[in-house]
Amino acid sequence: MKKKAFITGINGQDGSYLAELLIEKDYEVYGIVRRNSVAENQENRIDHLVGNGVETFYGDLTDISSLERLLRNINPDEIYNIAAQSHVRISMDIPQYTVQANALGIVNILEAYKNNCPKARFYQASSSEMFGRSVDEDGYQRETTKMEPTSPYGCTKVFGYNMVRHYRFAYNLFAVNGILFNHEGPRRGETFVSRKITRAVSEIYRNKRKFFTLGNLNSKRDWGSAKDYVESMWLMLKAKKPSDYVIATGKSYTVKNFVEEAFKYIGRKIYWRGKGLKEVGYDKKTGQVYVKIDPKYFRPTDVNELRGDASKAKRELKWKPKTDFKQLVAEMMQSDLKEIK
Repeated sequence: MKKKAFITGINGQDGSYLAELLIEKDYEVYGIVRRNSVAENQENRIDHLVGNGVETFYGDLTDISSLERLLRNINPDEIYNIAAQSHVRISMDIPQYTVQANALGIVNILEAYKNNCPKARFYQASSSEMFGRSVDEDGYQRETTKMEPTSPYGCTKVFGYNMVRHYRFAYNLFAVNGILFNHEGPRRGETFVSRKITRAVSEIYRNKRKFFTLGNLNSKRDWGSAKDYVESMWLMLKAKKPSDYVIATGKSYTVKNFVEEAFKYIGRKIYWRGKGLKEVGYDKKTGQVYVKIDPKYFRPTDVNELRGDASKAKRELKWKPKTDFKQLVAEMMQSDLKEIK
């Protein structure tokens, strides 16, 4: 008999890659899609899967009655809670909604899980944003690093992390947290800086725009591949006992590095001049300015660097990243150039 998996946020980047992985492993896959979450053609991410191993339902983490009904009827073996208001900068503009979706949402699905299918295994999408500016002496963040979030998004993720641990210990549930660092890919939403860069550089190459704007160019992030990272979610639920894991590459790069690598893919070398809000990225050969700074993209509180130590996952789950930084940017550029004619 096929195993059954239930995915919240199945039409997002991670949900769609995870659904593909589980179908390859011969699962029946079920997922919920918010009725108004079709911006950016998100449903296109799973169109090829619906009817081919995936069945979707309209639902919402803030509606516990629908979660109760679906989990009772499906009785899944595995639950992956990936749905969230996941944009850090936007969480500062809409903190109330972020709390409602991310904090109340996790309580609702944990209750529905406990009451209807407690023998299932549960994965919670936690985040490196929980650490904020906290870092160990060696410059890394790991499972034992103190959590000091600097955004409403990060705060809700700390709440969710602790609730999962509470349900695990209080009710003897197999519930785990995956503390994933930045993970990107061609299906990343266009409001996220990685995809914004590859999309804009592709449009410049196709002569559809002259420049684009960014915020903090010096933020350093540990960027990995979403496809690689969803495999770790599955492996966590295959472990002998429930635990929490950091998933990361262990290497960090600045936003500037990402811009430079994207332009390198189209054969252009970017140089920088100016300071602060007047800093620009330009092509030295032509003098054309391609990157400008817009203060609206700065966060009231920003994290200078996030860099994870995934030693525990490598040791216990035998997981490791397969895609390096250059390969990741190249995959995203290749996809955007193919899409933009």
